[in-house]
Amino acid sequence: MLETSRRPQGGSATLAVIIFAILLLAGLFYAKWDPYYQKAFTAAAAHTLGPSIISGTAAQPPAPSLSAAWSYFVAYFSDIWVALIVGLVLGAGVQALLPRDWLLRAFGAAGARSALLAGILAVPSMMCTCCSAPLVAGMRRARVSNGAALAYWIGNPVLNPATIIFMGFVLGWNWALLRIVMGLLLVMGAAWLGSREDRKGGSTTADALLDALPAAEKAPGNRFAAWLQALWRLGIGLIPEYVIVVALLGLARAWLFPAISPAVGGSILLLFGLAIAGTLFVIPTAGEVPVLQTLMGYGLSAGSAGALMITLPAVSLPSIAMLGAGRAVSWPLLLRVAVLVAVTGIVTGLIALVLGV
Repeated sequence: MLETSRRPQGGSATLAVIIFAILLLAGLFYAKWDPYYQKAFTAAAAHTLGPSIISGTAAQPPAPSLSAAWSYFVAYFSDIWVALIVGLVLGAGVQALLPRDWLLRAFGAAGARSALLAGILAVPSMMCTCCSAPLVAGMRRARVSNGAALAYWIGNPVLNPATIIFMGFVLGWNWALLRIVMGLLLVMGAAWLGSREDRKGGSTTADALLDALPAAEKAPGNRFAAWLQALWRLGIGLIPEYVIVVALLGLARAWLFPAISPAVGGSILLLFGLAIAGTLFVIPTAGEVPVLQTLMGYGLSAGSAGALMITLPAVSLPSIAMLGAGRAVSWPLLLRVAVLVAVTGIVTGLIALVLGV
């Protein structure tokens, strides 16, 4: 059974919800909305977001080494650390500050309604797959359905409106449109997988979930003490393996992403390989845009670029490890989601080839 917080008596439910709303709006504004608003003007004027985080301005990443691991670790965390803190704070807040009955009525039942609502809420969050993982862990520990949790998790990176706007300015609006269409299909597919898992587990209606909820979770306890406890558990439970896997991926960049040239850039085998590499690798929000621009400049085909456009942001090995090791989402379901992401990337790449995007 998923881990849940036992709340002592006392505390104000209304005040807790107000505090969560303040944390949500302030965190998203500081970590996402304001920086991306400013970056949009840069993308519109310069038609670039800078060098690729994977290879810089080169056609291939640096050779595997401790230096490569450290440099990627520093570059990546310099970009995402604020959003990661926001994700941890909000993930704990979902568990402790929001009324459990409200969460279950909105997101607890298996089915399209809860997944659709979660997918809609993912759009303004605009987090990368790793920074949204603590929020998803908090949702699951609050007994939110798998379908809703996965719709929110995948919707954050692939339906990010800022990234889509950057993509339009840098790569072209045809790429932005392809991202929207395939991103929506991917989110719906992940939500379907999650809802299928929910039905197998018997969690079908909010009323049934509420009836089965332990009395300790229904009681209006001290939400602020529970919030601090949940924040501690999330940090200790999710961050160590996250840090290790990010460093290992930084070291292994050259094995995942080969040197690109016109001679190899159009290979169908490369398309399949990059779809798998993109599913495993981790990047900051919108990091796929400069990656595609850089590699296409060296001869990467539209097909392989299309595969990376979907798979790079959608999931990653660190975010999968965060949810799996914390038992927020089962490993078999996470594996099915990863396969779905890779297949969607391959299909996207083939569409890009056929349409000549």
